[in-house]
Amino acid sequence: MEECIFCKIAEHKIPAQIVYEDEEVIAFKDINPVAPVHILIIPKRHIQSVALITDTDSELIGKIILVANKLASENSIVESGFRIVVNHGKNAGQSVPHVHFHLLGGRVLGWPPG
Repeated sequence: MEECIFCKIAEHKIPAQIVYEDEEVIAFKDINPVAPVHILIIPKRHIQSVALITDTDSELIGKIILVANKLASENSIVESGFRIVVNHGKNAGQSVPHVHFHLLGGRVLGWPPG
């Protein structure tokens, strides 16, 4: 999708602090972090929202969770705890229409969120 900022990051058309990349997934630091560790993990293929994920995407989504675990370990937040957040729609706070997983950690995260 040409106008999607996350697609442009995945295509290296917009700079980002990339912390992980392979042929299907890219992860980069959030430009407005809400925690000491705040990384966005996205599929390179455009999927507008978590609500549009289908059975054919299950392997990709599993891979994203494995990438989140790897990045949590690399950022030393496994012991203290971390959160993976996915928002769908305006009321949930999805500001970019490309499915993205927030990896958050490095501080106490309140509950309930939001």
